Amino acid sequence: MKIKDLLRAFTGFFSALLIMASMSIGSANAKPLNVVAFGDSLMAGYQLDRQDAFPNRLAEALNANGLEINMTNAAVSGDTTSGGLARLDWSVPDGTDVVILELGANDALRGLPVETTRENLDNMMTRLRERNITVFLMGMLAPPNMGTAYEEAFNSIYPELADKFEVELYPFFLEGVAGIPELNLSDGIHPNPKGIAVMVENILPAAQTFFKAQAVEE
Repeated sequence: MKIKDLLRAFTGFFSALLIMASMSIGSANAKPLNVVAFGDSLMAGYQLDRQDAFPNRLAEALNANGLEINMTNAAVSGDTTSGGLARLDWSVPDGTDVVILELGANDALRGLPVETTRENLDNMMTRLRERNITVFLMGMLAPPNMGTAYEEAFNSIYPELADKFEVELYPFFLEGVAGIPELNLSDGIHPNPKGIAVMVENILPAAQTFFKAQAVEE
């Protein structure tokens, strides 16, 4: 082998070693993201086995795609935004990186004042920002039987708060599942395991982009 070829081979070998070393350092420095799913029965997994609830299935999908997610399901069935605000501080522990915030469906079902819902969500997002916890906001839509005025006012809450706090918004948490009998329990409201699978599939592209960005920032 000529000296020139030998030098070229050694150069390529050491370049490969440097690339592998930098990749190893990056992997060693990466740490899992601590995520709290904070919501109501839609997030909690009403009448489902714990492992079939949305937070667990989403974490499994994200981890399978190369992200390290430690997911805690802190959702409570029946919770309103008022209930969520009252328990926020003790339900979201120190060391949390991200909160997936999904609340408001029960407010709409009960016809609670839109401004109360907005104020509660605003206060929750303010508190989380003060603690340097990033919010991934799940949007909700009011049922059409509440009337056009209520529907329009309620539906505007989530995009407006997402703009105000500059956070990621998934426009409708039940996208592709709401109103489809075979994807819901017999009550027609709560997703069954098939419905959860559809929800995870729909949100996964946005969730991957969001959590990858959070991992880089960390």
